[in-house]
Amino acid sequence: MGPGWWQILVVLVLVVLLFGRGRIADLMGDVAKVIKSFQSGLADEGEETAVRRAIEHEIPPPQPKARTARKQKLS
Repeated sequence: MGPGWWQILVVLVLVVLLFGRGRIADLMGDVAKVIKSFQSGLADEGEETAVRRAIEHEIPPPQPKARTARKQKLS
């Protein structure tokens, strides 16, 4: 049996009383900064990996797909 609504409410009230609203807001802002830096790190790593693979295997890095003849006629 899981926790009821009253139990969850009591825990939330205790957390706010112990840490205060300002500290919780600061903590959430720090978590958001960590997530953003993690995502940008993953994006940078992905670009570096693609370039490194291209250099090692002497293949050109991936390019955006060119339009097909049919799509060019429609444009």
